[in-house]
Amino acid sequence: MNQLLKGICVILATPFDTKRDVDFASLKTLVDFELNAGVDGITLLGILGEVMRLSETEKHEVTKTVVNQVEGRVPVVAGTGASGTDLAIMYSKEAEELGVDAIMVAPPRLLKPNDDGVFNYYRDIAEETDVPIVVQDEPTTYGVHMSPSLIARLATIERVEYVKLEDSPTPLKITKIRNLIGDQLGILGGIGGLYFYEELLRGACGVMTGFSYPEVLVKIYKAFTNGERESAKDSFYKALPLIRYEAQPLVGLAIRKEILRRRGAMKTAVLRDPATTLDLESLRELDELMAYASKGHPDASSIR
Repeated sequence: MNQLLKGICVILATPFDTKRDVDFASLKTLVDFELNAGVDGITLLGILGEVMRLSETEKHEVTKTVVNQVEGRVPVVAGTGASGTDLAIMYSKEAEELGVDAIMVAPPRLLKPNDDGVFNYYRDIAEETDVPIVVQDEPTTYGVHMSPSLIARLATIERVEYVKLEDSPTPLKITKIRNLIGDQLGILGGIGGLYFYEELLRGACGVMTGFSYPEVLVKIYKAFTNGERESAKDSFYKALPLIRYEAQPLVGLAIRKEILRRRGAMKTAVLRDPATTLDLESLRELDELMAYASKGHPDASSIR
């Protein structure tokens, strides 16, 4: 399989200014920050990009800004899922016209989820688009549980080329999918990178996630694909305190944005309401964690 997407396909946060307007200057800075970290792809309009709180115009402008800033250096993926098929097709075609290389499509929130409804949704989108499709398997947010057999069935649709797994336990699900269809689909992990090393062991081609230290994920992936598994495992285990803390439900994005702000990737850590923000104790915990991670860590130049 000739894979367009592999390695670290980072999901962008959406920067806002103090008035909660999209900060396009910071968005460009964030793109450059990710590219300088060595990522292999950039994904925008994901759940933790606060896509559900962006207007139609903002989605358009965010996509255009990122595509222009990347300038073809890595593949760009845009989230285009919707509650209705026609709406998802519209988002997908617009993203394609703006120059994205692939689309990440979340399933529709069906009143009564069923495999045929999900299959038909992806089939209809694929028939109207010309770029690869990443199936977003994220049941916590969308309420749609995709079995390995359904994902195998989706792989029969032309242009459905990847699945982004966020249905734990992801390592076990990777093996079940591989047993059904081999390497017919590229499998990307997620969930903040919590199981990244194990996912690679099971045959994932990379990870599509947000993380405030993308260069650490890049190092793990490079070591693993170079056959240096002990080095990859060592880097992963040492980064786990950061990965774990940032992956907390409800406050994970607030933590990520605060770290990105501290690292100079964006001007503020502002989220759009409704949002769960960090309390003073969380900020103190973050101070301690970042200091611990940088002290004596082999990637100290990165984790600061």
